[in-house]
Amino acid sequence: MTDPTTRIPVIAIDGPSASGKGTVAALVAKALGFHYLDSGAIYRTLAYAALRRGVPLDDEAALTRLANSLDLRFDASEVYLDGIAVGDAIRSEEAGRAASRIATLPGLRTALLALQRAFRRPPGLVTDGRDMGSVVFPDAQVKVFLIASVEERAKRRHKQLIEKGLDANLPRILQDLRERDARDTARTAAPLQRTADAKLLDTTGMTIDEAVQTVLRWYGDSQS
Repeated sequence: MTDPTTRIPVIAIDGPSASGKGTVAALVAKALGFHYLDSGAIYRTLAYAALRRGVPLDDEAALTRLANSLDLRFDASEVYLDGIAVGDAIRSEEAGRAASRIATLPGLRTALLALQRAFRRPPGLVTDGRDMGSVVFPDAQVKVFLIASVEERAKRRHKQLIEKGLDANLPRILQDLRERDARDTARTAAPLQRTADAKLLDTTGMTIDEAVQTVLRWYGDSQS
């Protein structure tokens, strides 16, 4: 029997850290009136919870148990853990590094698949991450692989953290991004990769609005 949810349109935007995919995905979702899933926030929230509760980041079984017990809720642009807003906390560099580490665990990624796929609800979904088009939603109507130079991404992340009043060191951010890129592309479980049917969008030197309009045009073309 065909899964009825496969008729619900999905726009999957994948790419490296700080490429701007989250901002673009959220704005595309708003423009279309679609739901939005920030898959990275799931891993960041789990990593944040593990750090707070003393769960080792290499203990896959313990992390999977923690993932299955998380009281996690998304509301507009905020993320709630156990009813408490943690949006700023999970965007720290510490949480980001921890999330990148646990994302390499294949068993944990499998355990989180159902949670991510549950966000596919009418009238549609826009999602961003590392493996949205390749693993989580391989039947997405539009797949985008969004990139930017690592130097540009470091500047964006640095600006984002400063604006939130968080500690930020540009050289350290640049080094972290290079290390994350290496881990994300080399991991055996759902590595960061552009699928053959994904459209490449390089946002280096591009405004947010230009990137959003490009994705909206691609989605419109897919419906004609």
